[in-house]
Amino acid sequence: MTGPQPTTLQSPERRELILRAAVREGLLDPEHAQLAGFVDLDAVAATVDSLHRAFRGPGEVLHTFAAKANCLVPVLERLRGLGMGCEVASPGEFAQALAAGFEPERIVYDSPAKTRSELCRALDLGVAINIDNWQELARIDEILADRAPDEVRSRIGVRVNPQVGGGSIGAMSTATAHSKFGITLADEGNAERLVAAFRDRPWLTWLHCHVGSQGCPLDLMAEGVAAAAGFAEKVNSELGRRQVVGLDIGGGLPVNFDSDLVSPGYDAYVARLRTHAPALFSGEFRLVTEFGRSVLAKAGFTAAYVEYTKNSGGRPIALTFAGVQVATRTVFAPDSWPLRISAHDATGTEKHGGPVVQDIAGPACFAGDLVAEARPLPLLEPGDIVALLDTGAYYTSTPFGYNSLLEPAVHGATVAADGTVRFSLLRRAQTVEDLLARTGG
Repeated sequence: MTGPQPTTLQSPERRELILRAAVREGLLDPEHAQLAGFVDLDAVAATVDSLHRAFRGPGEVLHTFAAKANCLVPVLERLRGLGMGCEVASPGEFAQALAAGFEPERIVYDSPAKTRSELCRALDLGVAINIDNWQELARIDEILADRAPDEVRSRIGVRVNPQVGGGSIGAMSTATAHSKFGITLADEGNAERLVAAFRDRPWLTWLHCHVGSQGCPLDLMAEGVAAAAGFAEKVNSELGRRQVVGLDIGGGLPVNFDSDLVSPGYDAYVARLRTHAPALFSGEFRLVTEFGRSVLAKAGFTAAYVEYTKNSGGRPIALTFAGVQVATRTVFAPDSWPLRISAHDATGTEKHGGPVVQDIAGPACFAGDLVAEARPLPLLEPGDIVALLDTGAYYTSTPFGYNSLLEPAVHGATVAADGTVRFSLLRRAQTVEDLLARTGG
């Protein structure tokens, strides 16, 4: 019996089609647009469709997009049109979600440090809230003290930490023994105190957990969700009523950065959830998910011109406009966040020369600004283009302001049946005037 099979969203031929069209239309230009991000909107739609199909079942499911993964308002608008809600973790992301047109009841507010005013606004609008800690629970008690239970429109839950362990990237693992997120289930007295909290608060009706993302194996993620589901059943059993009505199981599906294959897919994750936490699919609980990187990463790429080339210590170096400002994690943690890179000539056509080991460097003024080191590629020359693959999430949408490097434009692309590529502007390029205004000039 075979399990879910990996699929592809983008082929090298499709990327080349988009890249060549971008060059022809001047969206990439060696003098005026040396760097740009691209999101294949058709691929995004296909991913969202696969997410909805994977979780199809008897219960109600709201799939929210983790805005941190790509907070550009036109991207959020597109995801809303595909039937998704939005998960936010800051006042800025909250504002972006509202600007994108998400209805408050389809927004989830997560953050380990919400101010009183943030909480009041979310409650006034009817936005779902996941409480992170005991002090935040007490704060919400104070806010709701003068409100009748039927006046509370928000879905309010508690984030629990199932403490099931971490994956291969510590910074991406949020269910470790000492994680900064949520209320720990295994620490002495917490389970009993949480049951009492639910008993005393008719408005407290959800549980939330998130085990981690990149580097976390599916079984570990499913075990964490199972622990939260088991605790929900414990609360309902001890209270003798259906107090916990919903489970927010977070997101975190890891992304394959090694090839064009989408692996694992949502169907593979759901298969693990059905094994570890069958209660999720019984119809007993409403569900919310918060996927981010897995929705967009493989639908995007970042393209940059090669400005200069040189040899250092016998190894070629290509100096490009794509560096730490758009590939921050890759530059600072290359072992955890390696990127595939494709080489193209000035028209966007992929180069096919024999592989030459070379470094791909960015424009920032520190030695570690490398997006690839000792990478075998066709020998790059000035005027060529490099494409950083699988960068539809984070990367160009959340640039790092090192050296005051300007934020690049980000474009959406769709491809018609006849191969015609149409672009839409998702974020315009930052200008020097924009930069000066932001920095008090």
